[in-house]
Formats: sequence, C-alpha cells, structure tokens
Amino acid sequence: MKQFGLIGYPLGHSYSKDFFTKKFNELELTDHSYDLFPVMSINRVVPLLQQNPDLQGFNVTIPHKQTIIPFLNEVTPVAKKIFAVNTVNITVKKGSLWLTGYNTDYIGFRDSIKPVLKEHHTRALILGTGGSSKAVAYAFEELGIEYLFVSRSSNIAQTIQYSEINESVLSMFSIIVNTTPVGMEPNINEKPEIPYELLGEKHLVFDLIYNPEETEFLKNARLAGCETKNGVEMLNLQAEEAWKIWQNAGDFDEN
Repeated sequence: MKQFGLIGYPLGHSYSKDFFTKKFNELELTDHSYDLFPVMSINRVVPLLQQNPDLQGFNVTIPHKQTIIPFLNEVTPVAKKIFAVNTVNITVKKGSLWLTGYNTDYIGFRDSIKPVLKEHHTRALILGTGGSSKAVAYAFEELGIEYLFVSRSSNIAQTIQYSEINESVLSMFSIIVNTTPVGMEPNINEKPEIPYELLGEKHLVFDLIYNPEETEFLKNARLAGCETKNGVEMLNLQAEEAWKIWQNAGDFDEN
C-alpha cells in the first residue's frame, strides 16, 4: 500500500480526502489511500510516522504549516523563504526516513487569483499572519502586487491592525484576502472584523476557506458589490501540485 494523508487540527472541514480518493479511483490506483490525521500537537508527528510505515507523503494544514519545519530533513528554497510547508514527501535515505517539505499553497493561490485580477488590483490586504498568509504574500510578490498583513497586533513588519482599516486604507488596497480560519466550518457565522460598508465594486475579496462555499466574509463582500472568490480552486490546484511531488519529487518545478 501507498498511503498519503493530511495532518492538522481540526480536520472536519477538509475536502482533501475526497479529492485524493476520487483521483486514486479515476487513476485505478487501488493500492493508494489518503487518510486524515487529526494532530493537535505537532509532537505527535514522530509517533504518527512510526504507526504508519506505508506513509509516502502528507499535506499539512492549520496550525502546523510552520511548526512542522523542525521535524523535516530538508525544505525547498521557496518553502524556506515562505517559512511554511503544506506538502511533505517521504523517501528513505541510508535506511532512514527522509522528509522533504514543499509549499504548493502559493502556486494554488497565485494561479487561482490571477485570472480575476484587473488593472487596478495593485495592492492587497492579507488578513492573518500564519503560514498560509506567507504563501499568499509570496504569490503577490511574484505577481508584482504590494501588500500589507492585517493582525490584531502590529509588531510584525508590513502589518497593520484591524482597527486601522478605514476608508483611506480601502481606497488604496483593492484586494482583500482572508487567510485566517475565521468563518470556517463549524463556526460559519463568524467573519473577520473589517468595515464591510466601505467595500465596493472595485474590491476583489478572496477567502482561502472553501467550507462553507460562501463564508460570511464573502457574503458581506458580495452584498457590498465586490467580486468574490473562495478557496476551492486554490485547494484543487495546490493538491495537484502535491500529487506531482509524490509521483516524482525530483522533477517538481517550484515555479
């Protein structure tokens, strides 16, 4: 058997198992499986590997995209620069497991948002400062889009507080991306604290969350006249990149 999976906590919202189970069925890979591993503490990774000797690779989600790094033998240059890993490939070197960390989130986000960008979309607010936010920032750098992070504290470079988002800020920043879990299943009535009444048709609002399909964040933005997009295409695109890695990591192109 060739086993793959997802580690993180919680995992009730995830579609990853459905995605890969469908892919394995379509490719008639009857010896492949994909499982969810709810891991609250990152220290459970080592016992997890010991208990699942057929594990060939795994995806990483909230809250472990950064804390997984010390457990890896190698991190690719892009993942190192982003300082977040969402895909791990497992091989054996000299009789021991060798774990290599990649970031495919930035590819998924970049290729998902690129088709809906307009000429005036030159600056972005990134809600959150976790591992996913770093991948989004890297994608914006590739796309030539300026950005600021938004957090409850502003002691991080290029960061403002939610309370600082006003009409002046929103007149300059026409892209808003939610990289936090706020609004994710099961807490579907929650939404980031931004002044939705100041949004308008010039704004592009993107939520990395895909369950529910339309979060309160996206709903309020849509009602304000914004163009909106959820994270389902990003999920599929980054998963396809992860699959390329697991098939032949040596040929994976980070671009």
